[in-house]
Order: sequence, then C-alpha cells, then structure tokens
Amino acid sequence: MTRRETGTCFCGAIAAVMDGEPFWICYDHDDDCRRAIGGPLTVWIGYRPDQFRLLKGTPKSFSRTPGVVRTFCPDCGSSIGYSDEGLPDELYLTIGFFDKPEGLRPQAHAYWELRLPWVAFDDKLPRIDRYSRKRDAKFGNPRDR
Repeated sequence: MTRRETGTCFCGAIAAVMDGEPFWICYDHDDDCRRAIGGPLTVWIGYRPDQFRLLKGTPKSFSRTPGVVRTFCPDCGSSIGYSDEGLPDELYLTIGFFDKPEGLRPQAHAYWELRLPWVAFDDKLPRIDRYSRKRDAKFGNPRDR
C-alpha cells in the first residue's frame, strides 16, 4: 500500500493529498524561512511535484528570493510550501500543513549556523550550514542575497 498524507491549512480552505514516500525531511533554521513561517524554525517535507495533488482551494504565491516561490492560504495565511528553480523536480511542504505530522521525522538540520542561539537539539542528525540538498549553482544561494 502506498503511503498517503493529507494536509490542510488552518481555516480548511486549502486541502491536498501527498502520495508516496517523501524523499527528504529536514529541520530548517534559515532566517528567510523563519520570517515566512512565523516561528523559530520549520521542518520541510520534500516531495516530487507529481506526488502532490491539490484537493481544494487555490493557494496564493509570493517570491522574495529569486527562483523561490512560497505558497500560503489567502484566507488564513497558513504556509503551505515552496518550490525552488535551483532544486528542479522538488516541492517542499511545511510540517504545519500536514494533518498527521507525527510520522514525518527529520533527517538533518539545514542552515545550522543561522539557528537562534536558544534553540538546542540533542539529536545526532547532521548539521549543515547551508542548503541540505544539492542546488543548481546558477541560481546562487538565497543566503547570499
């Protein structure tokens, strides 16, 4: 049986289904993501775009960083995810969008050096100071904005 996850925004106007295993799950301490999400860090769950199917609503999109497009609910503001031209064929959804996030365990920390000084982790996961995925260099690094 294929794994299936569902997600909805806070108000329920946006709903989606994700079929199959995510290929990457990572804590993100990046300051851009922190501002976009409104929390000290987030966990991004990586899927291929064809694994994601919107069931209800139309997310709004926004881009501050060249090549990176974030989506969110236009009614309640809940973050849904982002796509990045430097990471083709990858779609990342925030853990807050998932209806049952308990089974989505992170595999690493990205942008470790940008974490808030009072955020402490006791795990043995890899700590990566930049992107945790190989990103096309022609798009630069959003951190160097």
